[in-house]
Amino acid sequence: MPFARLASATTPTAHLGLGLAAVGRPGYINLGREEDLPADRSVDALRERTRELLEAAYAQGVRYFDVARSYGRSEEFLAGWLNSRPDVDDVVIGSKWGYAYTADWRTDAEAHEVKDHGLAMYERQRAETAELLGDRLDLYQIHSVTPDSPALTDKELHAALAEAAAQGLSIGFSTSGPAQAEAIRAALAVTVDGEPLFRTVQSTYNVLETSAAPALAEAHDAGLTVIVKEGMGNGRLAGPHAPEALRAVAAETSLGCDAVALAVILRQPWAGVVLSGAATANQLVSNLHAAVVDLDDGQLSRLAALVEEPRAYWERRGQLPWH
Repeated sequence: MPFARLASATTPTAHLGLGLAAVGRPGYINLGREEDLPADRSVDALRERTRELLEAAYAQGVRYFDVARSYGRSEEFLAGWLNSRPDVDDVVIGSKWGYAYTADWRTDAEAHEVKDHGLAMYERQRAETAELLGDRLDLYQIHSVTPDSPALTDKELHAALAEAAAQGLSIGFSTSGPAQAEAIRAALAVTVDGEPLFRTVQSTYNVLETSAAPALAEAHDAGLTVIVKEGMGNGRLAGPHAPEALRAVAAETSLGCDAVALAVILRQPWAGVVLSGAATANQLVSNLHAAVVDLDDGQLSRLAALVEEPRAYWERRGQLPWH
């Protein structure tokens, strides 16, 4: 299990990862993106931004990097950095399949990604990922599983994934939407030849959306590594957009809203890796301060009051524009 490499890490940032969704393509749904990225969003410009982030993250002790087939050229950018740094041999690399990137490097595309959890899609995207990341890939995740996903019931797909696992690849899944807990529990029940198929789960959890917590605790107890994504609520918990309670607690800690929001997640006993989705080096450094934030019971109680009803949270997320 590749995440065993993180278990022995002593740096406080080892359990913070870097996801490249925000910099692998010119358009994404994070708030504040207009200021975060350069006016020049050419392939070369975002490749350089990605390189800067990877260098900064690695230097600060981050050891998990997360990409996906649908994150534009994120796999390509990560592969290029890994090839340029043969000394970097202690990182864990995860990618995802199940969505195709369809925006053709435009921010005004009608559709930025298309979902397909079928066996043919897996086989095609697995080959594409292998061409870029080769044996550096540690974890391959089904992207955004929902309770109705055919990936939960397709026995041929399960057999193909189990074959990849037998060859040394860890198999995981990510979730999205208001029924994350249901999807997690359904995935935990998937077995091949009597053995659980999945070794990791990646889900959205933050101070606004906590509904997956009980199921994530169950996954952790079942031996899965839990990866938390969207800890910043797609920018809704960053300084300019943060709720008043979060801004107040951040002021009390003398750190950023982002560090406080991520620190709440790091406190969860089931959270194995918490992803930063930083788009700038300054954001990354601020995010990594989460490892040293100390919150008291009163502050945690005030932040817990921010939770939203899951359907309302996901409805608002679905309305965020691609910038």
